Amino acid sequence: MRLRSHGISHVGRVRAVNEDAFHANDGVGFYVVADGVGGRAKGEVASALAVEEANVYVLQEKAVLTLCQKDPVPEHFDEARRMLENAIQHACYMVHGMGEVDPEHQGMSTTVSTFLAVDDKTALLGQVGDSRVYRYRGGETSQLTEDHTLINYHLKRGLITPEEAATSPNRNVITRAVGHRDYVQVDTFFCDLQEGDRYLLCSDGLHGYLDEGEVGFIIGDGALPDVARQLVDLANDRGGKDNITALVVECSKRPAATPAAKKDPEPDWHKEIKKRWR
Repeated sequence: MRLRSHGISHVGRVRAVNEDAFHANDGVGFYVVADGVGGRAKGEVASALAVEEANVYVLQEKAVLTLCQKDPVPEHFDEARRMLENAIQHACYMVHGMGEVDPEHQGMSTTVSTFLAVDDKTALLGQVGDSRVYRYRGGETSQLTEDHTLINYHLKRGLITPEEAATSPNRNVITRAVGHRDYVQVDTFFCDLQEGDRYLLCSDGLHGYLDEGEVGFIIGDGALPDVARQLVDLANDRGGKDNITALVVECSKRPAATPAAKKDPEPDWHKEIKKRWR
């Protein structure tokens, strides 16, 4: 499976600083979106640092992915799961540590949503906070990640209705964040990959303005740069009260290797000339 992507991050119409960050590595198949929390505590530093540290960790440990591709047994996939969880934990430790040693960064943290291709048929997702990963497949859109928010906690337990959640003043309160402490609980889970799939990793500054049906309508077709731009423009048109990040990933069939062209046999006259000039 070949993965291609395009991402855009925009400050929005209200905020002065963009506290979102993202990373895309089509070669490895690793993608991250992070939404910094902290305001004066430098949420933009938290998101950028988390993205960088998670990416560096995955690159250092990518031999695990080679194992999964060469020998796709459960033990190797378990190693990949631990590797991604450790990458996010490492980012959490680094963000928290910076806040501990520098008063200007104390209290900063960030959400993190990750997508990692383990082999041609399987992806591994990691989730902390309320950024999201969606999948568009065959005309249907699914939200693959679960929001770690106070509202979602109440909804799952039937304490409030969806209508009440939509207008609650607590709808942006997250219950997990990378860097808030030196350790965070990370959700990790596998999903299958199919040719034609499109995935959207995004911050809440985007998904807060869209319903699930609209996500599929936009990301289901069109060139990836156009899709990402449409998503950002739509969020801005509807208010743009927060930073907006859209990272779109597409799965397509890897083109067959082109056989090497055969060389024409060397003509006799050419051989004769080379002999004379030796």
